[in-house]
Amino acid sequence: MHAPITEAQIDLLVETFYARVRQDEEIGPIFQAVVQDWPHHLATLKDFWSSVLLATGRYKGDPMMRHLALGLDPQHFTRWLTLFAQTAREILPEATASLVIAKSQRIAQNLQNVLAFESKRPAR
Repeated sequence: MHAPITEAQIDLLVETFYARVRQDEEIGPIFQAVVQDWPHHLATLKDFWSSVLLATGRYKGDPMMRHLALGLDPQHFTRWLTLFAQTAREILPEATASLVIAKSQRIAQNLQNVLAFESKRPAR
């Protein structure tokens, strides 16, 4: 059995986390350079996490393709995951935070694997 999470908790997590991301010296500039409409971006991220954590199917995008052009390095993922875990532990019950953090780590690893693979492919 997994820890329950609500849409309200997802909203709070996304809002709190990305407020911190925007202020972060390491990854903040990456987001500030590509996100033009923060309310829309946050709504998309809430849909993404709702789909991941509650299987709502609300997210219809392709996160792999969205991240390919950003030139992300492993330290960017490490910083994102560190901030995410800190935020989740601060605002969610322990069992829920553990579930969410584990999901974020699997997603980040999959994303890094795809980015590494794509960076080694010959240009088309």
